[in-house]
Amino acid sequence: MNYLAIDTSGTWLTVIVGGEKNAMRFTPDCRLSHSVVLMDEIEKCLEEAGARIEDMDVFACSVGAGSFTGIRIGVSTVKAFAYALGKKVLPVTTFDSLAYNIGNGKKRLALIDARHGNYYACGYGEDGTIVLPPKFIGEEEVKSLADGYLLVSDAPQTAFACVTADVADGFKKAVEGNLHNATYDRETVVPLYVKKSQAEEEL
Repeated sequence: MNYLAIDTSGTWLTVIVGGEKNAMRFTPDCRLSHSVVLMDEIEKCLEEAGARIEDMDVFACSVGAGSFTGIRIGVSTVKAFAYALGKKVLPVTTFDSLAYNIGNGKKRLALIDARHGNYYACGYGEDGTIVLPPKFIGEEEVKSLADGYLLVSDAPQTAFACVTADVADGFKKAVEGNLHNATYDRETVVPLYVKKSQAEEEL
């Protein structure tokens, strides 16, 4: 099954073409320029793989948690491709991408740095099922959970010991591990917002 997957949920940008032909492009520091460089990176990735956009069976993206603006860019891009070409979609959470860095067999707490000592967190059991639903927590709560989980984060941390994930490789594994869940229902691709944006909170 051929797929195009994009992750715009963090400061990085990942574009992957997979299936019969493969290529990956990763930009570690994209910050606020996802909307500027995304289409060009998609074109370059398809060219490197020797594939066409029409060859894709599934369009996948990271739906968060993470950057509010970045997530919306990824979601809207994937839905536009899927609607235009009549193809399937696959939403993948950023938590899944982090957890897939470790694999099953251990309890994992996936952590996304939300800045100022706060984190988006999601806990996975040894079999990969979610045992702690996504939530917004502080540093002290992370430390209190450390005894029961292997901590895996999207960025290096100094306040506690954790595995720093390879966000691109984890995203690829998460996509390929869930391709069987791809669907023609494009409205299943919606942002995962664990916490309201600052603008929403100030309303």
